[in-house]
Amino acid sequence: MDGSETMDTIRLTAAQAMMRWLSVQMTEEGTRFIEGVWAIFGHGNVAGIGEALHGIGDSLPTWRGQNEQTMAHAAIAYAKTTRRRRAQAVTSSIGPGSLNMVTAAALAHVNRLPVLFLCGDVFANRRPDPVLQQIEDFDDGTVSANDCFKPVVRYFDRITRPEHILTALPRALRTMTDPADCGPVCLAFCQDVQAEACDYPVAFFEPRVWRIRRPEPDPVEVAAVVAAIRAAKAPVIVAGGGVLYAQADDLLADFAARRNIPIVETQAGKGATGFEHPMNFGSPGVTGSACGNAACAAADFVIGVGTRFQDFTTGSWTVFANPDRRLVSINVHGYDACKHGALGVVGDARVTLGKIDAALGETRFGAADAKARTDWHATVAKVTAAPARDANKLPSDAQVIGAVQRIATGNTVAMCAAGTMPGALQVLWQAAKGGYHMEYGFSCMGYEVAGAMGIKLADPSKEVICFVGDGSYMMANSELATAVMRRVPFTIVLTDNRGYGCINRLQQACGGAEFNNMYKDSAVAAQPEIDFVAHAASMGAHAEKARDIADLEARIIAARGRDIPSVIVIDTEAVSGTGAGGHWWDVAVPAVGGPERLEKARATYAANSARQRVFN
Repeated sequence: MDGSETMDTIRLTAAQAMMRWLSVQMTEEGTRFIEGVWAIFGHGNVAGIGEALHGIGDSLPTWRGQNEQTMAHAAIAYAKTTRRRRAQAVTSSIGPGSLNMVTAAALAHVNRLPVLFLCGDVFANRRPDPVLQQIEDFDDGTVSANDCFKPVVRYFDRITRPEHILTALPRALRTMTDPADCGPVCLAFCQDVQAEACDYPVAFFEPRVWRIRRPEPDPVEVAAVVAAIRAAKAPVIVAGGGVLYAQADDLLADFAARRNIPIVETQAGKGATGFEHPMNFGSPGVTGSACGNAACAAADFVIGVGTRFQDFTTGSWTVFANPDRRLVSINVHGYDACKHGALGVVGDARVTLGKIDAALGETRFGAADAKARTDWHATVAKVTAAPARDANKLPSDAQVIGAVQRIATGNTVAMCAAGTMPGALQVLWQAAKGGYHMEYGFSCMGYEVAGAMGIKLADPSKEVICFVGDGSYMMANSELATAVMRRVPFTIVLTDNRGYGCINRLQQACGGAEFNNMYKDSAVAAQPEIDFVAHAASMGAHAEKARDIADLEARIIAARGRDIPSVIVIDTEAVSGTGAGGHWWDVAVPAVGGPERLEKARATYAANSARQRVFN
């Protein structure tokens, strides 16, 4: 990357300047905050950004992917695994390339995860308009396809002059490293501006360390929460993803043990406390454990730590059934801290919990229901046990989970995103500390394969087991080829139930007929016979089919020595749920019409919705 340089300035293209600046933005640990850039080039980013990335070389590595959305999924999984301490960027051409990433941006936004989208955009000078793939708004000349990012990113900027990067880039990194505002950033980079030259201050390219701050809570808010906890009789802690991002997991485990307060973990918070911890009562809500939901129902005081209180967590606000229940929310952002009338404490989870802990003194509560917890573990063991060999009976998803659980180690990370497995894993998987990665804020089908690669890139020491159904695999599988090319090993357990089994069960639970979910209930001329083994093998993965549960266990163990992804396909039945735990979920049932099954579903819906209690 050559540029004419004086004592105070250096002449670079805007794209060259951007990459040079990104390459020297550092973490407190001395690594780049933006580790590198995923790229698919096209018109709109190949000549400017592409040339700049080539020029900077290994100082800011570039990786080629297969699809813009799944490249971004890998970047998101990377950021989640590093607990938001490091991130990656993704660049695309204009038009379809950029729009392919909007779904991923929404995923990152919902999950409060940092990723930098560097989107090619139209010509700022407008001379060649309309260019290939340009969206023209008949009433607004400033609109481009990239405006679609605005609702789903935390910061958006359109770079229409080369000097704009002097302000846009620091604002982008400020957002990505701010624990309260953390989320995705979109910089729409006009393609002609990428190639324009400018005299940039040399000082702009001095290395900068971005520190993740720990906001202190307001003492008045802390005092109010301490007083409320002391007045409680049966508190419960709901641990969300914020526990992990604030590195408050060890403190929370100690706090709960000393004060005898049960912990239930959300999808994002699962694994913050190991399943063997005596106060770990599993999960709450729709995919909750029996002991976890019982603890929530009995609780008169609910302490949310780093959680959004999503509807699955609260059972659409029917789980916390105690009429005396009060709600407190410890969160780094006021938006989340004050949801649903909660007594909010705005601050870093670790700092805030430490202050509450110190103020509580010797406060301790009565013995938690240890028997309920023991009974729950026995139930899990029963429903996940290996079945007797029966050539005429396919295994359930719960039995597949049991197979992986039995051969898992303390180094295993179970991951998933959509379909049956997220709910089944939350309620049944016994996660070692740090052994769980679920994208369930957005529950995006197609996250799994790319996400597994992102986890492994972030922490090569982990054994990553990716659970994916045939439906999600068909949505997005192409980054399997990328993982093969980059020699990123992980194991995919692909459960084939020949359709969307999870939604098929939900459809029936809501009184509907089986329709358009399983292939057998869809308008097809012939039932598909998809050879997933051959498909995965064609991309270079080690692919094979397990005959049964015992064979599945053996094949997962054998995969541990490979340097490429392994795909193990197993046929499963689609009818059974987990067979354990669970709670009602508010999915609206048609108010009129339909046969008897709809009438019954309406009656069930009316009875459950009458139990909803949102505000204190």
